[in-house]
Amino acid sequence: MPALALTFNAFVWGISWLPFRHLAGLGLHPLWTTGLVYLAIATVMGLVRRHAWKGFATFPMLGLLSLAAGFTNVGFNWAVTQGDVVRVVLLFYLMPLWSVLLAWLVLGERPTGGALARVTLALTGVVVVLKTPGTDWPVPSSLPDWLAVAAGFGFAVTNIVLRHLRQAPGESRALAMFCGCTVVAGTAAVIGTAFGGIDSPMQASPGWFGWAVLLGTGFVIANVCLQYAAPKLAASATSVIMLSEVLFASVSSVALGAATMDPRILVGGALIVLGALWSAFARTPPPRDDRASVST
Repeated sequence: MPALALTFNAFVWGISWLPFRHLAGLGLHPLWTTGLVYLAIATVMGLVRRHAWKGFATFPMLGLLSLAAGFTNVGFNWAVTQGDVVRVVLLFYLMPLWSVLLAWLVLGERPTGGALARVTLALTGVVVVLKTPGTDWPVPSSLPDWLAVAAGFGFAVTNIVLRHLRQAPGESRALAMFCGCTVVAGTAAVIGTAFGGIDSPMQASPGWFGWAVLLGTGFVIANVCLQYAAPKLAASATSVIMLSEVLFASVSSVALGAATMDPRILVGGALIVLGALWSAFARTPPPRDDRASVST
């Protein structure tokens, strides 16, 4: 059951690009979609599970978790709405690179030879994915590319903070993540609308509400599945199962014409996924000074 629950979580995120794009077609920008959906989720949860707020006083790092989760969701949701879905998901899953760098900078864990090899493998995959015939250098060349890379970094930070907060109640962690998504997305949406870069949600077609409810329901169930499954599975198993999001996103987006799958993407994607799989099964050094370890 934990494995099935985590697979459902990956499935929801793997196909989330579809409702986000449909809502964008109705005139609701992904920033407004993210902010409004998570505002509703955070409000309901905050009222139903009021004791979850107590965790913020006991665990101040829940505030950092809120920001990390907020930036992760904003970047990913915005990127899959505008960019090639497969390309975005692959750039998002640069976990070996970010894990090694953050473990070194934040936890003081010097990278091993194996960790550096995994980083090299992942970066090689990125070069293959980004080096299209029309580009001189294999660097992110569009807003969706940069958003995907930034979201992946935010995801790595989120995982590190979650490890530090392993003693915090699951409901408090979930509420912090929902609130962070609301604040970060809502603030960006308001600023973007004020400067004329984003259309007001008042201009969206009336049909957006039903899709937003469907998306919000999926996110709630997916988060419940994650909170249930993650503590019951080994970190390596969790990492591997979460990689199925790449499969769900690739199959659905290619089938519906939202992405392309040429040999270059297949090779680069295989290298990135291989680096993530290697990272999932790699041995992690024991944490020092009671600090949480990070899988590298």
